[in-house]
Amino acid sequence: MAGQQLKYVAGLLLVLNFCMYVIVLGIGGWAMNRAIDHGFIIGADFNLPAHFSPIYFPMGNAATGFFVTFALIAGVVGVASAISGLNHLRSWTYESLPSAAAAATIAWTLTLLAMGFAWKEIELEIRNARLRTMEAFLIILSVTQLLYIAAIHGSVSAIHGSVSR
Repeated sequence: MAGQQLKYVAGLLLVLNFCMYVIVLGIGGWAMNRAIDHGFIIGADFNLPAHFSPIYFPMGNAATGFFVTFALIAGVVGVASAISGLNHLRSWTYESLPSAAAAATIAWTLTLLAMGFAWKEIELEIRNARLRTMEAFLIILSVTQLLYIAAIHGSVSAIHGSVSR
């Protein structure tokens, strides 16, 4: 019985995380597109500035380039872990757990990395509303992804206990 309750909790967290990762990908894609369109233009007669960074973003602050890059990576891996988690929810067996747990853990660690850059960007201040939204989503995702991992790991005892009885 507890395994079924955890299945519903895990399913709710999975859908929530999937939607939030898609939103992070949308905002991150916008930021990356804007950086590419409005970044440095390097021509034949153009000398690079002394402090040129290949991760230059025309909006935000010095941490924005790293934040957006790692947020995009975390978003892609997060969506992939949601797909793996959907397969686990569909079968809800002990055999499908390791792949879902591994993908979710990798997505969570990348989300934590992006969250670290989000905190740095918050500390440096200068940023727009879209970047603030992405920061908030990644901070929330770091908690909800951990709760999802706990929910699917908590189901192991329930699934394994019902098999051995």
